[in-house]
Amino acid sequence: MLDSLTGVWPLSWSIGVFVLATLITVACSIRLAGVGDTLADRTGWGEALFGAVLFGLVTSLSGIVMTAVSAAADQPDLAYSNAVGGIAAQTLALVAADAFLRRVNLEHAAASLSNMLFGCLLIGLLGIALMATFSPPVTVLGIHPASLVMVALYIGGLQLIRSRSEPLWSAVPTKDTVPDVANQDTDALAGHRTSRLWTEFAAVAGAVMLGGWAVARAAEGIVEHTGLNAGLVGAVFMGLVNALPEAVTSIAAVRRGAVTLAIAAVVGGNCLDALNLVVGDIAYRGGSLFHAANPDELFLTSGALVMTAVLLGGLLVRQKRGWLKIGFDGILLVTIYVATVVVLAF
Repeated sequence: MLDSLTGVWPLSWSIGVFVLATLITVACSIRLAGVGDTLADRTGWGEALFGAVLFGLVTSLSGIVMTAVSAAADQPDLAYSNAVGGIAAQTLALVAADAFLRRVNLEHAAASLSNMLFGCLLIGLLGIALMATFSPPVTVLGIHPASLVMVALYIGGLQLIRSRSEPLWSAVPTKDTVPDVANQDTDALAGHRTSRLWTEFAAVAGAVMLGGWAVARAAEGIVEHTGLNAGLVGAVFMGLVNALPEAVTSIAAVRRGAVTLAIAAVVGGNCLDALNLVVGDIAYRGGSLFHAANPDELFLTSGALVMTAVLLGGLLVRQKRGWLKIGFDGILLVTIYVATVVVLAF
């Protein structure tokens, strides 16, 4: 029994578990959107901050577990590419969420200074990760100093975003802007006690973590038996599953009218996925995870940076209606992601 859990799984097991864990992740994410939206109102945090921190944490748990398991199993390519691949795929998920908001582009309706600042924070985190790769390969207790810097930057960024009282920049409200206001009695979860909502929130988090472990172990079996490039499997297959919680919850949030939460879940989750590299660096015993990254992983990180810059551009321009009804940023995000996957495949 222990060998079945720790050894490389047969290909049929790997594929079956991969698909099952993916379905469980989707089911949990749909429920999470409603619970998270209600808790954002109950706590008074608002959709942007709650979505980016607690909501983003739960949706990122599968990716955190995937990265840790892969790094501990001496699969640094899988660990690194899963983290940054999840960021690219999750950013692309906003295009799908945008398609469900028919009257106006999502980036216009969900104008939020907090979402803009989280996007800037993500660029900083990915930039430090790239700088670490080209820095001296030194470690302290097996951890590269850049990991500590990334954690400090994330904590400092959260403090900056949460402490702002009178921002000097704000989005101009229009008739299509959806304000972040608490749902009233029309919310189906309004009658549920807060303690029950937190219990359900924690249960979903546990299920997502279990799914992440199963996907990581299944991915090892797929790489072992098919000979596929570990970077490609981590970036595309694991990355897409890693992105599913954010994608599904963003679409569900849009359908509930919680458009600010939809974007916050993605950009906040992406910041936490960048910190997955820190988790991988701690779990990887072969030295610095940043220096174990090969050109494919660095190319993928650069792609995630470009996609984040495009998203920020979309949030600034706030196009009401654009190309193919998803805006210039949506078209560019799809193009960049497809081009990145094609390059990695060849």
